[in-house]
Order: sequence, then structure tokens, then C-alpha cells
Amino acid sequence: MRRILSTAACVLLAGTTLLAQSANREATQPVGLGKAQASANEDLNIRAYIQLLRTDVRKQLSEIMGQVMRLDADQAAKFWPIYREYESERTAIGDQIVSLLKNYADHYDNMTDAVADQLANQLLSIERQRNDLKKKYYERVKSGLDAITAARFLQVENQLEKLADLQMAAQLPVIGVE
Repeated sequence: MRRILSTAACVLLAGTTLLAQSANREATQPVGLGKAQASANEDLNIRAYIQLLRTDVRKQLSEIMGQVMRLDADQAAKFWPIYREYESERTAIGDQIVSLLKNYADHYDNMTDAVADQLANQLLSIERQRNDLKKKYYERVKSGLDAITAARFLQVENQLEKLADLQMAAQLPVIGVE
């Protein structure tokens, strides 16, 4: 179990560090002629990079989930379709997190009360959506399998989510602290 969690930590560390570095890079835009083109190219590169990263991280997270869940063939046949739907909905929330990080990076050097409030409320909304999503899929897994399997899914998902959140937070500078 420790090996699995260590692997998960490494996967999430690499993924979220690269994601956070992408967001930080956006705060320094090129100046002068060609600024719009350079900015558009950088944005496209970052989007492609994030998509590749997400694909790899999703695959590894699924592998970790599979190792920890320890499902027999019948359980797996019921669990994995539900989990794929969960991943799809979770990705939409991930898009909001990426948007939040980009917005944070764009405004970091000139943060205002209004922007800070908007970012904080957006973060709270994302947290609520993530919890609502986990509750929805906990119920689906419980209905399709049983409460123990659903609780295990929730436990593993929470652990992976917390690792990712911690890694992301560790890479972001605190507002107003130099």
C-alpha cells in the first residue's frame, strides 16, 4: 500500500509541478512587436502540454485506482464504466482549475481586492463541485457494487486529490508575499 501511495505521490508531483510551472510562465508575457502572436503560440503550447500531461496522469491515476481497489472480474465490469464517467466529469472540473491558475498567474503581479475575491469564490465553487461530484459517484458505486467498495473508491480518490492539491499549492506563490 505504501508503494502504491508513493507512486501516486510521484505521479502527482510531476504532473502538478509541471502544470503549476505552466501557469507561472504565463505571468511573464513577451513585450514589443509580435507580443500577440508570441502569447498565442505560448498559450497553444501550454494547452497542448497540459493535455498531454492530463492524458498521462489520468492513465497513471487509473492504474493506481485499479491496484488499490482490488476488484474481481464481476466488480471490475461494474466499477470501470462508472469510474470512466467520473473521470470525464472530473476533467471538466480540472478545466476550471486550469482556468483559475491561469487567471491567478495573469493577475498575480497586480492583484486587487476584487480579483482576489473573484479567485477565492471561484476556488470555493470548484471545491463544492468536486465534493458534489464525489458524492454523486460514491452513490453510483455503492448502488452498483456495495458500500465498502464505494467507500474505498472515495478514500483513494480523496487521497489522490489531496496529494495533487498539496503539490499544486506548494508551487504557487502566496498572494502578496514576495
